[in-house]
Amino acid sequence: MTFTFSHDHVGITVTREDLDATIAWYSRNLGFTVERQFASHGTTFVFLAAGDVRIELLTGASDRGGAPADNVLTSMDPSRLHHFCLAVADLDAAVSRLLELGVPLIGGPMEAPDIGRRIAFVTDNVGTVIELSAPGAGVSDRKTQA
Repeated sequence: MTFTFSHDHVGITVTREDLDATIAWYSRNLGFTVERQFASHGTTFVFLAAGDVRIELLTGASDRGGAPADNVLTSMDPSRLHHFCLAVADLDAAVSRLLELGVPLIGGPMEAPDIGRRIAFVTDNVGTVIELSAPGAGVSDRKTQA
């Protein structure tokens, strides 16, 4: 049997205390809107959407865990999701806008020639690492990569 996949969403666990601030962070800085919000089994679920990208915020434990990363190269913790990636058409424009909004970079922008992309990294208000990726020099679509 062969599976056919398409991406549905990324789930991020946040504390109840951080939920509203996290919704506001994704709305203000990345243009996400609340698609759906509901409670079930003592957990609040919030689906955020921007275009065909969806993020699910789930309320979890009351402890945030470790400090947010300030450098992508030292942020790799094997006990959690490392990052998710958002494709952008213009990495420099996206980085410039995020810096204007007070969102600091923790890595990049840098060339990733092995994948034909330019990348940069930021974190959200609770420390989730977000990679921004755009075509590198001479690459117009990542589907052209082998």
